[in-house]
Amino acid sequence: MSEALTQAIKAALSRVTDPATGVDVMSSGMVEGISARDGMVQFTLAVPRERARSMEPVRAACEKAAAAVPGVISATVVLTAHREVAAPTAAAPDATARSTRPPPGQGAMLLPGVKRIVAVASGKGGVGKSTTSVNLAVALAAQGLRVGLLDADIYGPSLPQMLGTQEKPRAVGQRIIPLQRWGLKAMSIGFLVEQETAMVWRGPMVMGALEQMMGQVEWGELDIMVVDMPPGTGDAQLTMSQRVPLAGAVIVSTPQDVALLDARRGIKMFEKVNVPVIGLIENMSYFCCPECGHRTEIFGHGGARLEAERLGAEFLGELPLKLAIREMADAGTPIVLAAPDSPEAATYRRIAARIWEKVEQPAASGPRIVME
Repeated sequence: MSEALTQAIKAALSRVTDPATGVDVMSSGMVEGISARDGMVQFTLAVPRERARSMEPVRAACEKAAAAVPGVISATVVLTAHREVAAPTAAAPDATARSTRPPPGQGAMLLPGVKRIVAVASGKGGVGKSTTSVNLAVALAAQGLRVGLLDADIYGPSLPQMLGTQEKPRAVGQRIIPLQRWGLKAMSIGFLVEQETAMVWRGPMVMGALEQMMGQVEWGELDIMVVDMPPGTGDAQLTMSQRVPLAGAVIVSTPQDVALLDARRGIKMFEKVNVPVIGLIENMSYFCCPECGHRTEIFGHGGARLEAERLGAEFLGELPLKLAIREMADAGTPIVLAAPDSPEAATYRRIAARIWEKVEQPAASGPRIVME
């Protein structure tokens, strides 16, 4: 970004005042990380944690001011609450006022136009969760459903690679238009930042970015949204459970004991926040040699099925560790589309159909173990 454009944006932001302090956002040090690409401007607005909710009008004003700068096509401002900002003039709200504001993560539920929201999760990384999420989403769209796909992994977004596009989303007014690919509406932080940018953010910044990808994206009316969750049981998982009505969680694991141990933690986390577990998927269940088709159970086999039985959850199915799945995912074409007649594509479609059956009529589809 040219220095002239940077200075013009800063000058525009210096005319946006925080009404609680009377100080402009540039002088107060709220503005962080201004960046632009092809006329798309993004930056963060860091505010005191207790003022996060009340700062939304200021965030919108910053977005409007930046978008009005000549040479800027659109502007996206992420509101984050991760540090105290010193106010050089007027006093901050008193303690009584602060105590009456709802804490972050406890505001109105987001995504009101989405009928069902399903989290695809795992307790650890590297189990093929993103590949599973994309293929399930594409399979759901093939059923004629209106499907959204949200990449909730802020630190390691993989959706741009999986969908085969580095296109930047456009903005209309104060709303971001999700990208459309393979019949899906999709959004990821990876579409908003440079591909090799390291997201060195604290937890509240992650929560703020995730909330904006849900609340400020023009998702429209959807039958179902698949959320590709980051590994672990941290801020993103809590934000999702607090801010959207999750219909349930699908747990992806490999057969090995260490992966299943982490999967159990993920299941317990969802139980604590009252999110039902739809079922378990065993990924990389066995290896298929691309030359002769010989099957080798590298990580063991059947661990996720046994874990589902132990927990009284449904075993949704197993997927092999197969070269074609990896190659097609890396190429940005999920196997459900690239090889629709393959056994793996059929398995994804069967699992997707079962997930929709369970979330569409939850009362009629209690825990059930499917033995294949």
